[in-house]
Amino acid sequence: MINTFDDIDHTAQSEKPSRKKPIFPVNAALRKYLTKYGREVPLSATYRDLQRYTYSTPLKDKFGKDTAWEKVSYDMDQLQFLRENLVRIYAMLKTEGNMSFINHLDVARIDFCYFGNSQPFRIRIVNKFNDNYDHYYIKQADASRVYGLELEHLLSPNRLTYLTDKSTLIEEHIPGIPGDIFINNYLTDPTTNQIRLAKEFVKFNERCFVHLLGDMRAYNFVVNITPDIEDYQYRIRAIDFDQQSYEGRKNLYLPQFFKENQAFVNIVMNHLDKKSIAQYQAEERTMMTYRLVSERYRMMELLTIMGNDTISQPEKLEQLKKELHDYFGGQPSFLKAKTMGQLVKRQLKQTLQKNLLLVPKT
Repeated sequence: MINTFDDIDHTAQSEKPSRKKPIFPVNAALRKYLTKYGREVPLSATYRDLQRYTYSTPLKDKFGKDTAWEKVSYDMDQLQFLRENLVRIYAMLKTEGNMSFINHLDVARIDFCYFGNSQPFRIRIVNKFNDNYDHYYIKQADASRVYGLELEHLLSPNRLTYLTDKSTLIEEHIPGIPGDIFINNYLTDPTTNQIRLAKEFVKFNERCFVHLLGDMRAYNFVVNITPDIEDYQYRIRAIDFDQQSYEGRKNLYLPQFFKENQAFVNIVMNHLDKKSIAQYQAEERTMMTYRLVSERYRMMELLTIMGNDTISQPEKLEQLKKELHDYFGGQPSFLKAKTMGQLVKRQLKQTLQKNLLLVPKT
């Protein structure tokens, strides 16, 4: 079934994901999986350590407007401990633990975001020789988010680097222009190729729906711009994964239905016809199928663990089962799912099965 963008129920755009989602713990089976694939490692500083700040001050953007971030401060002993160990974690994230480069690195700032479910800390690492800086994030380890990161890593064109240690999650910074800022500052720029951007939004929309990644409102994804031979190419990347198969409403897994994304939907409707949309959706499903086949054993492990885990609430599971059953013309397999993980597995089979038949197995 094809999402055509021109039959959107605009009344649904007023609906939003749950304001507060619970943190689901990483169970023993998932932790064993993370250890096997090099994600679970001992960390020298944890999320709990970062919570011991003494005070915070609001952070403003370069235009003087308030943001959702606060700069946090620590007493001298705690700050020294954090400076040493946060640099070490950065080395683990970027150079697989090679500590030979850490002497010229320092922690320039630690920020805390009070908005959102994970309440992350953002660590700014600076090169003392040239003032170049980079960021990474320390969050509470949430099983939903971990499954979302893994599925994105395995099924999307993007590779993700993250680490876990018990209740702490470390995520690399995903560079790009936040979708809401892109809409305001770049979308109508004469140099923006709206046809190529529309194509990418269709593909992004399809990826999210296939593996049930929810809440992709404009500020939860970024746009990468790459100069090409005569123009620009675009890549839309998710940056928030805690709504991985949690919500009950099908439309919350389709970015096209969020009012915050209406500007992207408009360019799709203005520049693409139904056949083009169907073509780009088919292209994306084909590429996802190739990735699935190449990582099929790892995917089987992940989906088995996910299928036995609890990462949502019973009423949301029941709602999504019924909505996907109806959307796919009464497909009974959805009604048999007992967990969101099992529902993701059925969704992957339903959306990619035709492509799977065409991809040669090696």
